[in-house]
Amino acid sequence: MSVFPYVVAAWICVVGIYGIVTSTNLIHLALCLTVTQSSTYVLLLTIGYVNGGGPPIFKGVKLGTTAVDPVVQSLVLTDIVVSVTVLALILALALNVQKKVGSMDPDEIPELRG
Repeated sequence: MSVFPYVVAAWICVVGIYGIVTSTNLIHLALCLTVTQSSTYVLLLTIGYVNGGGPPIFKGVKLGTTAVDPVVQSLVLTDIVVSVTVLALILALALNVQKKVGSMDPDEIPELRG
């Protein structure tokens, strides 16, 4: 088992979090959140991978044949659908902020100042 996919998933997550922390634009913030969510795809697919495993289709395949985990693949697909939905909601809210405030900079939104 290789550590490389775990390192890649952690690196993608750190890059996304760094982008979220340093973002000065709501659209950039939403895209960095998407990058952070994509690290979960890499992590889940790494967990579900079986070395030498075939696709999880068992019709016409001998019993005892090694296959990858189909549950993890379905979790990744569900995660993709949820992340696209969340991204659409965040972008819609960012457009509403642009219309009301006139700026995409989170520091210039008066309701968010502490």
